[in-house]
Amino acid sequence: MINLEKLFIESLKKFGLEINENQLKQFEQYKNLLIEWNEKINLTRIIEPEKIYIEHFLDSLTVLNYCDKNVKSIIDIGTGAGFPGIPLKILNPDFNVTLVDSTNKKVNFLNEVINELGLENIRAIHGRAEEMSREKIHRERYDLCVSRAVANLKVLSELCIPFVKKDDPTGQFICLKGPKIHEELGDAENIIPILGGKLKSVNNLSLPNSHDNYYVVIIDKIKNTPEKYPRAMKTILNSSN
Repeated sequence: MINLEKLFIESLKKFGLEINENQLKQFEQYKNLLIEWNEKINLTRIIEPEKIYIEHFLDSLTVLNYCDKNVKSIIDIGTGAGFPGIPLKILNPDFNVTLVDSTNKKVNFLNEVINELGLENIRAIHGRAEEMSREKIHRERYDLCVSRAVANLKVLSELCIPFVKKDDPTGQFICLKGPKIHEELGDAENIIPILGGKLKSVNNLSLPNSHDNYYVVIIDKIKNTPEKYPRAMKTILNSSN
């Protein structure tokens, strides 16, 4: 039988990441809550404990290898079951994290996780990114915006880049994507600079015991996003740019 704790610790070390006993306990609690709640609402198709640790927790934490070291505030758009925002918060308690999802049942789950794990300076909001990023309290207020396989990169860029500060050197949008990323890059290459972003890099990610192709896309925020963005979701989806 696989020792999940040992596998997780060793996998983190390969990415230069360390974890303490309390954080290991929090990830164990998180895993148990995910499995329990997934029987009631659809949170994830990945329910095997080993895959949860690698394809959810570790995958989320790889963001730490690419984000600016001065990051303090993070917003996670379309967080679903809390990925990557909650794993990032567990491993970095000083982060100030905002989780956003448009499904209220998922937000209820996130609040349960936050309470059970005793996490502070983290909140879960029921809302839509294209509306929230027009609010003064959210627009261009975050050091880092993250998103994980929520939509194609063109759509994600318009939803996420408006949340990011222009301030150098911390303003970044980082998304975790699957094997279709190169096709998506072609679709997104026109809109990213219009939104004030600049594609920094696309990084192939190899996870232990996984044969799937994962990618980490890093976009720097180099200028303010024009006021007209983001547009209504219907317009974003139908737009050629």
